[in-house]
Amino acid sequence: MMRRLAMMIATGLMLAVLPLAAAAQSGPFYMVENGQQGGPYSMDQLAAKAQSGALQQTTLVWANGMADWTQAGNVPALQGLWQVTQTPPDQPPTLPETQPTNTPTTQPTGNPQLDALAEQERRDMGVPATNQLHSGAMHGATPNSIPGGQLITTKGLVEMVQRQMPYALFDVLGSNEMLPGAINAVGAAQAGNFQDQTQQQMGQFLNQLTQGKKDTPLVFYCLSVECWMSYNASLRAINLGYTNVLWYRGGIEAWKAAGFQTVPPGQMQQGQQPQQFIAQ
Repeated sequence: MMRRLAMMIATGLMLAVLPLAAAAQSGPFYMVENGQQGGPYSMDQLAAKAQSGALQQTTLVWANGMADWTQAGNVPALQGLWQVTQTPPDQPPTLPETQPTNTPTTQPTGNPQLDALAEQERRDMGVPATNQLHSGAMHGATPNSIPGGQLITTKGLVEMVQRQMPYALFDVLGSNEMLPGAINAVGAAQAGNFQDQTQQQMGQFLNQLTQGKKDTPLVFYCLSVECWMSYNASLRAINLGYTNVLWYRGGIEAWKAAGFQTVPPGQMQQGQQPQQFIAQ
């Protein structure tokens, strides 16, 4: 179900995506551990974590030169970790795939427009991060980080689409436009607490959508860096135990600033089943 959903989202988003360069990294790497940032770790330390199962191919990692947090299994420099750990003890380890001699070893120039936009999406507005639901006006300056989750930029979201990574995209704004393939989840923006009815209903909705897989990447967005609605929704998912929660802080305004298209609410991609979360 998630693979089909990811393909449908990718179909819509790839309409306007520009090619981005990807570079093999040698570390040190940071990784998401129990919803928190861990590291830096050397390749030897990551190999030990892969051997113990602490590092999975779906675990989000980042190293200098990478555009954004990425699933470990999609990072060329880390793919050999699982080839080694899956080799029988009495057999020599599989050699990692040889990289071309012209593989860049420094940070790629990438897309200048998305790079500049990412700086704006990450800018510090002087608001401290909080692990409590925002109960004030939903339009206003927001933090540039979220406890237990990760801020993802437009560039990072584009990279996820290009690599066809499985994830679910949620529109928490409920306006007259949305990102292609997004699921209406405006009810998740409500203030309150993590024991209220909204939280219980959201837990049931996400559990059905992800088939109980808590490491499923979940992307929440609303209007812009001055919108708390997606922050609240992200906090609710984090407190439900989801370990790969990605807050798309730039939202619709950043998406359109990058030249990408939005669609009217209710416009389904081919084969997509209508789904939405509206709290009672």
